[in-house]
Amino acid sequence: MNVFSDDAGMQMKIAIDTNILANVYSDAASTNSGATAGAKSGDIDLGVTGTPLVVTKADILDVIVDCGTALTENDVPETQRSLVIPVWFAGMILKSDLQDASLAGDGTSILRNGRIGMISRFEIFESNLLSTATEGANTAFNAIFCQRHALTFAAQMTKMESLRSESTFGTIVRGLNVYGYKTIKATAMGHLYIRKGT
Repeated sequence: MNVFSDDAGMQMKIAIDTNILANVYSDAASTNSGATAGAKSGDIDLGVTGTPLVVTKADILDVIVDCGTALTENDVPETQRSLVIPVWFAGMILKSDLQDASLAGDGTSILRNGRIGMISRFEIFESNLLSTATEGANTAFNAIFCQRHALTFAAQMTKMESLRSESTFGTIVRGLNVYGYKTIKATAMGHLYIRKGT
């Protein structure tokens, strides 16, 4: 029963994350997205439909720093910032010079502990659930970066019950999880529209 409960919890997490990541990036302030991001500079390229930002191992740190600059130009607090990136982006970090433990603010190399850690004031999260779009022969990803105050989220398991299965001699468990989210501070939310480079 515990194995199936754990699997149900993971499937629920996937469904919720997929829904949120497919929609929340569109709430980002215009100064934190597009080819002319930056509330003051207006010259930060974060990618735009038709022209996604091409990310390579050589410029991956520049991309992360630019996300932070866009938030800072909106006077967003420098603490509790997060960056949600596609899996290939995380792989590039692990292959880049950022694998050096000192650059990620850790005592152990990220190659050894599997934790990406903090880079340029962002806690880095990788996700295989980011929404995508087709750009010619390439796939573009809607990555997000934000500060904690950008988004609210609540979830509650409102019902759970065990009952006899109609088709087997076992017992099944079913539950109802209710959740909701809302962007409450658009200037603390950013949209990074990217594709993988070579």
